[in-house]
Amino acid sequence: MRVRIYQPARNAMQSGVARTKGWILEFPPADPRDIDPLMGWTSSDDTQSQVRLRFETRKQAEDYAREHKLDYVVQEPQPRAANIRARGYGENFATDRRAPWTH
Repeated sequence: MRVRIYQPARNAMQSGVARTKGWILEFPPADPRDIDPLMGWTSSDDTQSQVRLRFETRKQAEDYAREHKLDYVVQEPQPRAANIRARGYGENFATDRRAPWTH
């Protein structure tokens, strides 16, 4: 079983970067999900896939995996674009825009 260590991406619905500084160790699903014939719900007997361990640093997550003899893979985070500038709503109507504002 190979666990995955990664740094989570920011929430796509918000511009903040909360909960993206730490690292997560996540277990893969060991069994495929089954469909319950009566209710139609998907379920699994594997509770390990629900476990997500949070660490402050990558080194702590790797040390934990080594200590518990877990095979792991580290996914590096994608760098954030440096050319994004925070703008206010009023700049949409500024007279010195590069392109004219239209609907």
